[in-house]
Amino acid sequence: MTTISSSGSVRCGGRTVTRQEVEDFLYAEADILDHWDYDGWLALFEPGARYEIPTTDYRPGWSPHETGSFVDDDWDLLRARVKRLKSRKAHAENPHSRTHRLVSNVRLSANAANAESTESTENTGESFRVAASFVVHRARDGHFDAYVGWYDHLLVPTEDGLRFRLRRSVLGHESLAAGARLSFIL
Repeated sequence: MTTISSSGSVRCGGRTVTRQEVEDFLYAEADILDHWDYDGWLALFEPGARYEIPTTDYRPGWSPHETGSFVDDDWDLLRARVKRLKSRKAHAENPHSRTHRLVSNVRLSANAANAESTESTENTGESFRVAASFVVHRARDGHFDAYVGWYDHLLVPTEDGLRFRLRRSVLGHESLAAGARLSFIL
């Protein structure tokens, strides 16, 4: 059973996970992505995990699978995305964009089952929900863009540390500018 304490920690999978531990995990992930270490990034996921970026008209409670998404990767597509981004076949990211990520306002909550939960049936262990705000600055082809939004993740504690079960990036933009690309990990 997953429970939240008044101190901001969560009891999940037989152990207590602190907000500081989750923040450190998210900050490490940001650093891994800013350094284009996609093998390191993929290692932050449990097998069977998902990666999602819903469209800009997304609202909590909607299913990104039914209402549309920019990215809706199951485990196989996630691994294929990483393989492509590491190769020269990722033409939109060759050479790589320069990115700088800021993560803030990290909040933990129990993983209450709801209509928007997309947990895989392969993953039956306990998880908890993490919400956080982000800003990703991206420099590419003489342009500088800022992507602003929030994360809505499901994390699971493992013997090797925290892992993503679901990594969802929700853009706060009303729309993306003409020519904007999500060819990098948001």
